[in-house]
Amino acid sequence: MTLTRGLLIAGQEVPASSGRTTADIDPWTGRPYARVAAATPADVTAAITAAEAAFEQWSDLAPSQRRRILLRAADLLDQRTPQVVELMSHEVGGAAPWAAFNAHLAAEILREAAAGITQPTGAVLTTDLPGAYSLQARVPVGVVAAIAPWNAPLILGTRSVAMALAMGNTVVMKPSEDAPLACGLFLADVLQEAGLPDGVLNVVTNDPADAPEIVETLISDPRVRMVNFTGSTAVGRRIGVLAAEHLKPAILELGGKNALIVLDDADLNYAVDAAAFGSFMNSGQICMSVDRVIVHRGVAEEFTTRFARKIDSLPYGDPCDPHTVVGPVVNTRAAQRVTALIHDALGKGAHLASGTGKVEGAAGTLLRPMVLTDVTRDMDVFHGEIFGPATVIHTVDNDDEAVALANDTPYGLSGGVITQDTARGLAMARRIHTGIFHINDQTVADEPQAPFGGVKDSGYGRFGGRDGADAFTQTRWITVQAHGRAQYPF
Repeated sequence: MTLTRGLLIAGQEVPASSGRTTADIDPWTGRPYARVAAATPADVTAAITAAEAAFEQWSDLAPSQRRRILLRAADLLDQRTPQVVELMSHEVGGAAPWAAFNAHLAAEILREAAAGITQPTGAVLTTDLPGAYSLQARVPVGVVAAIAPWNAPLILGTRSVAMALAMGNTVVMKPSEDAPLACGLFLADVLQEAGLPDGVLNVVTNDPADAPEIVETLISDPRVRMVNFTGSTAVGRRIGVLAAEHLKPAILELGGKNALIVLDDADLNYAVDAAAFGSFMNSGQICMSVDRVIVHRGVAEEFTTRFARKIDSLPYGDPCDPHTVVGPVVNTRAAQRVTALIHDALGKGAHLASGTGKVEGAAGTLLRPMVLTDVTRDMDVFHGEIFGPATVIHTVDNDDEAVALANDTPYGLSGGVITQDTARGLAMARRIHTGIFHINDQTVADEPQAPFGGVKDSGYGRFGGRDGADAFTQTRWITVQAHGRAQYPF
């Protein structure tokens, strides 16, 4: 039976003002899994009004009460892991281990945000004013616009709202059109059950064709005071420009062209396992996925042989099968985009060490995991983010070449190096231009207490930890004339 969901505005589930709905497609079957309300600009405005009305009461709520709500929501997410697994398999084709990890990490994000509620939120400053105190306070910004993607729907949906709510803001969330349930409405249900007051979190779903108008209405409303967006660099540029036009701060976590470097002293069995996980977890549809494995020439042939053998053995297919490692990509457009990159490379001289480059499955969304070799600069895959079940092996002669190749991209999100020499790895980490780097590990990692974000075309701003708390508050300078009177010249 197809699920039907409305918008969440002021704590109530309501239809779109136009009465329209849009289909949420199961990428494995190609059939609608759910139908959700297709919001209009008027609906967005109503959601902002609800968030503005709820702000004062929520921001004034005792920190301990806000903390209890988020901790309760985290516990509920843990309890509903089986529901998350089922939901993500049908909505985005997520394999069971990936979906379960979404539930686990989303719960931890809520717990970390709850911990941030009672951390210090200011400082006493020095002052030359006699009898006065000078204070720096961190205060909530107000209404936050949160725009979250489909690929890690529960993780990234939670991340887009958790710290904002913890710091006393209210939120209007626009989840991805490809995951309106897991990314938005399911999460809102959990928070409501945990005791979140009406209007504190509002969710507007939309038809894909209406996305530009919905986003512009959301960001341009003067009552919205900041924006956070996770998604592609192309869309992030437009979001950043729109936010800047309205003088609103933005956190943009965008794409990556992440490199895993395998040095000549690496444990090759470990390197193969690390590269396989980093490249093909969630069918490579993670912003931190390994798009490039850069291998020292001395071990390149042996690494490639072992890696190809490993990738050929990965079970791929139905995401509802508990043994599946690589499920379908999110839709037919994604499959066509990935195969276009592969076919362009093959036509210019690249070779497939694993995979076929052919689309499979009844819905046209399944790709056997692929490994490309002999990739050159004239190929689209050399520069473009793959964001699918494929990776590239490059061979280099020394550490300097590895660093240069890793940095030869406009992106700068994540990176990693496999080596048994920690000092060598640290020296490489200092030279790689990314916001995240892992020594003796692959590129996909996320901990809610760590500052998460990139540099260059991978965006700016940070989620997580103290950086996340600061991102969703603003500094206010307050003085108190506690003793005596201020002196004026006239």
